[in-house]
Amino acid sequence: MRVEHLYRYPVKGLTPEALDEIAVEAGQCIPHDRRFALAQGDAPFDPAAPKFVPKYNFACMAAHPRVVLIRAGFDAHDQLLVLSAPGQAPIQADPTTPAGRAAIAAWLTEFLGEEARGTPLFHDVPGHNFTDQVKKGVSLINLNSLREFEQKIGRKLDPLRFRANVYFSGLPAWAEFGWVGQDVLLGSARLNVFKRTVRCPATKVNLDTGERDCDVPALLFEHYGHRDLGVHAVVTEGGRFAVGDALEAL
Repeated sequence: MRVEHLYRYPVKGLTPEALDEIAVEAGQCIPHDRRFALAQGDAPFDPAAPKFVPKYNFACMAAHPRVVLIRAGFDAHDQLLVLSAPGQAPIQADPTTPAGRAAIAAWLTEFLGEEARGTPLFHDVPGHNFTDQVKKGVSLINLNSLREFEQKIGRKLDPLRFRANVYFSGLPAWAEFGWVGQDVLLGSARLNVFKRTVRCPATKVNLDTGERDCDVPALLFEHYGHRDLGVHAVVTEGGRFAVGDALEAL
């Protein structure tokens, strides 16, 4: 099996950044993955005592399809986040400072318009990642499973609808579900697969238009009797992996 694509998503719900190579630590996400998030004003998230709260408390594709039209880029070296969107002047700010976060929150709140609830706050909480799972980890998608699903439904889907970190080839469709409870080697890192990924309404969204145009969860259930595509894993031994590296199930 071979790693074909690597991504991280610095701001929860916003655009991905393609990676060539990355180093991971045990028990952690890919560096800067889901590091930042815009929490709705009524979200029960406390940065002083951070813990997992469901995605609908944040600006995200599942709740706000139009956020896919925002282009986000994060420069980790210069600590600079750049955002742009149709009909709105771009912004660049330091998301690690209170002033920068306030400016980013105001920009995103303006974009959300009536979908903003209360006074949204933009967060950067050291040591916390705004993942969709309680456990920090890495998400993987078998491209052959996606292709088989596309054949069933008679249309192509942008793989980035599924917002995975690792997209790989070389495994029969759906065989990755047999990895749950097992370890895999990803480059020089070791991961333990702990669950299948249940697909949410975010996957309905067309990434070019910001509109819901394909009911992926319902189609998965119609054809397979489940709503799963991909798996989640925790890093048990840190290491490096890159596009082109081998992925081996143990």
